[in-house]
Amino acid sequence: MSRQPYVRPVSKTTWYMRNGRYKKYMLREVTCLLVAVYSLLAVWGLASLAGGAAQWNAFLASQQNPFMVGFHAAALIFFLVYMTFDWFKLAPKAMPVQLGEKKLEDRFIVIGHYAAWIVVTLAIFWFAGVI
Repeated sequence: MSRQPYVRPVSKTTWYMRNGRYKKYMLREVTCLLVAVYSLLAVWGLASLAGGAAQWNAFLASQQNPFMVGFHAAALIFFLVYMTFDWFKLAPKAMPVQLGEKKLEDRFIVIGHYAAWIVVTLAIFWFAGVI
């Protein structure tokens, strides 16, 4: 009789490919790389803005090539699908609202977050002169 317990072998490189939940988790974690690149892009844009009109116009021109347009579109989709929507789904667990003896239903918290998101987006569009 062996005194050592059985330890199931787990691949160190493909463990997340066995379960759909793990794949989604890893895809969400990889989106942090998009956030890092997007943050560096924002810093580059701010530095260009501080450098004067010529640098700013060169930065804007660099953002209009098809690769950068595709990057911004892909980043927006990943940010919305894997970050924003998942964050709003987790909000009731992070901040449960208790009203007396009862807790507010999760759907009301999620709906409140979406409503606040819409209001803030509309306010930004209004300040920017889009609407």
